Amino acid sequence: MANITTTDETAWQQVLSRDADAEGAFVYAVTSTGIYCRPTCPSRRPKRENVRFFGVPEAAEQAGFRACKRCRPEIAEAQDPRLVAIRQACRQIEQADTVPGLEALAGQAGLSPFHFQRLFAQIVGVSPKRYAEARRQSRLRHQLRKGEAIGSALYGAGYGSSSRLYEKAGEYLGMTPATYKKGGDGMAIRYALAETPLGLLCVAATERGLCAVSLADDPAEALADLAAEFPRAVKTPDQEGLGALLAVILEHVAGTRPHIDLPLDIRATAFQHQVWEQLRQIPRGETRSYTDIAEALGNPQAVRAVARACATNPVAIVIPCHRVVRQDGALAGYRWGLERKRALLKAEQKAE
Repeated sequence: MANITTTDETAWQQVLSRDADAEGAFVYAVTSTGIYCRPTCPSRRPKRENVRFFGVPEAAEQAGFRACKRCRPEIAEAQDPRLVAIRQACRQIEQADTVPGLEALAGQAGLSPFHFQRLFAQIVGVSPKRYAEARRQSRLRHQLRKGEAIGSALYGAGYGSSSRLYEKAGEYLGMTPATYKKGGDGMAIRYALAETPLGLLCVAATERGLCAVSLADDPAEALADLAAEFPRAVKTPDQEGLGALLAVILEHVAGTRPHIDLPLDIRATAFQHQVWEQLRQIPRGETRSYTDIAEALGNPQAVRAVARACATNPVAIVIPCHRVVRQDGALAGYRWGLERKRALLKAEQKAE
């Protein structure tokens, strides 16, 4: 857990008991809903395998989770002075027109730049510089979604020039800012569903390639994510048109097609792309640890960031994030449930 005082299992017991003493010590996020909560949230308790823990709300949001509207975890006050200092630094970064330098942030926290950066990365999961860039991207998306003019949205989000953003558009938005501003308006997304031993498989694609491959219990769950990111895109069922793509993935799941290389149309940061390329290089039937992936990228400290990249993989099976395990070989952190992860690995290892 991105928490400096509490273990995951201790935190889980505090969640189960709605322990008031845990308030401000951590938040927990549910991968099946994309929501994070306070330990005392009165909502129904999720399955343990779907739960992740974060030291501060900013870390949960950095990982792509949204605050629960019922318990409002984003306004909870931290207890540990170190957590308080890092949360204050996050607010400074979020509110500043120009991102404060590392020395200024460290001085405000009463720490040396080296110790501040290490503590920030430990708690939030990324460096202050990466956090600032992520918040800038988030502001840009929010302003474009509200209908703000592209020029003012660019500068409001902190981009010094439009050329810099457009250079990054494919990397961060998956399309030009003008298209993203319209909520995917005009985009055509086709999808197809198929039953598998792992549950319902949903395959979705644009004209450029696969944009989503997911596993679910029912059609409503499978299609919910497609509507979330691009609410104005035209989503059309197309069993026949996507039949060939669907067949390839089904054969891969069944073990009759060991390797697949399908065209993709997915949005990702540069780091996510690097992680996902590493995942695609893991041989079928084998596993690697999150640490192995981080070291392969030349950044052994990025274990948590690797785990987040795996958790946000939008195309299950095609990018085999199920082949990544803990350092001790234990299973953890699969977006579509640990039982499915276990089943996928078992089937691959048996086929090999």
